[in-house]
Amino acid sequence: MSTIEVFEPALCCNTGVCGDDVDQALVTFSADMDWVRSRGGEIARFNLASEPLAFAQREPVAAFLKLSGSEGLPLVLVDGVTAITGRYPDRAQLAKWAGLDAPAPAAAAPTGTTMLGLTDTTDTGSCCADDTTSTCC
Repeated sequence: MSTIEVFEPALCCNTGVCGDDVDQALVTFSADMDWVRSRGGEIARFNLASEPLAFAQREPVAAFLKLSGSEGLPLVLVDGVTAITGRYPDRAQLAKWAGLDAPAPAAAAPTGTTMLGLTDTTDTGSCCADDTTSTCC
């Protein structure tokens, strides 16, 4: 079984799922990681803000940061080899790399269900923003 390592930009907490304005990509990725782990997959997640030593000690990660900077994160390594940069992998990719059976497709909304049509908004005042006076995280 392969080892998957995810090196993330500086987030306000270990998952980035905090505050009033949560990035849906982080919510989805957290759920996908839990899914992989629940099936025996080996996956680790490192946050630049709370675990900078993990970035410095891994040669491919340190080299990536030197070349691309933290703007290129997240960086995903599979058995030490760069698999994806700049975005989070989806559940199917994680399953493939972990040697797991492909996940079942998502169920469609039941007939007659009205979708809310929510959109992503950016709130520069959230605790995950670059606000050094924030105390929520």
